[in-house]
Amino acid sequence: MPDRPLAGVRVLDLTNVLAGPYCTYHLMLLGAEVIKIEIPGRGDLARVLGPDPELNRSKLGASFLAQNAGKKSIELDLKNEPDRATFTELARHADVLVENYRAGVLARIGFPWERLQQLNPGLIYCAISGFGQTGPMSQAPAYDQIIQGLSGMMSVTGTRETAPLRVGFPVADTVGGLSAALAITAALAGRRLDGKGRFLDVSMLEASLSAMGWAVSNYLVSGIEPEPMGDQNATAAPSGTFDTADGPLNIAANRQEQYETLCRLVGRPELITDPRFADREARKRHRVELNRLLNEALKRRPGREWERILTAAGVPAARILTVAQAVAVDQVAGRGFFADIPFPPGVPRQTVERSADRSLRVSGSGVLFDGEPLTPPAPPPVLGEHNAELPELLRRWREARDPRLADDAAR
Repeated sequence: MPDRPLAGVRVLDLTNVLAGPYCTYHLMLLGAEVIKIEIPGRGDLARVLGPDPELNRSKLGASFLAQNAGKKSIELDLKNEPDRATFTELARHADVLVENYRAGVLARIGFPWERLQQLNPGLIYCAISGFGQTGPMSQAPAYDQIIQGLSGMMSVTGTRETAPLRVGFPVADTVGGLSAALAITAALAGRRLDGKGRFLDVSMLEASLSAMGWAVSNYLVSGIEPEPMGDQNATAAPSGTFDTADGPLNIAANRQEQYETLCRLVGRPELITDPRFADREARKRHRVELNRLLNEALKRRPGREWERILTAAGVPAARILTVAQAVAVDQVAGRGFFADIPFPPGVPRQTVERSADRSLRVSGSGVLFDGEPLTPPAPPPVLGEHNAELPELLRRWREARDPRLADDAAR
């Protein structure tokens, strides 16, 4: 395992469900020590979310297992005075605090940014919410689907007949979590220069608008509102999903030379000089007819064969896979993206036995450090699993903040 760049960074994680836990999961993969603060007896809502009822009953739902490996779980009730005192001490010695409550909740229970900053001037406080901490919608409740709709994302997903459609995974939560992780790592880098903490106000709505790229920027620049185009790429043609002998194939011949190579390989070289398709703008105007002609040619071979032929010639092409097929792709396995770690204690025995290799498979970050993947050092925690370690954890955090304490203890 390579050296992790955030080794020694201490993170207090007050987050729930996805956007916040996804953020702190990536901080953990980068080496941070993440202490998950959970409501006693209940914990993160994700503990009861997922398709397996047995895991949900054990407060180890699939949604929780996916985003919380390598973290430690400590139960604290921030409305209880002794637990508030413990949390205060943790905040005093933390490097990062992350929460995804509705705007202002942590302040209303006694921990506004001003107080936290007084306790710990170097603290990086990251608040993730649907709309941010300010503005007319700051108090509105938000889930991923709400953000997808408000961002315009759903309006450009599907076809004219089927839109608006929700993207098939919680993309707004994911983008919000990644934006938060990026901001936190930037703030940590900045603190090394000036020693200052930061208050990071992450809006999932704004992060989603930023991530939509040309769908937003084209409108801002040109004033042309994007329309849903299904599996077709508005910026180029032929670029989208095509029919082969045994199923759909994605082709993105976005450059002129790729288009010409595609026409030759499918046996339709005359399409290169056809004035309807001679350049990018002409092809976009006559997209429907071009797609029809290419589909006729592509149906002569199966998708896997076209994928091999086109890719070898430099034309981006690939079959459309199910999730089950995608996670089994050799390319992903060859880079060590998935990690097999033990199930946490407390998983029902019958659930573990249903797993072919008796282990829990979780995702990595998609980034290799010095050629090596970053994998979790431990399974996701059982609720309150590290309660008994709290005194030792506090001692370590105090000493990490003030090395003189460690010297005194050694004497």
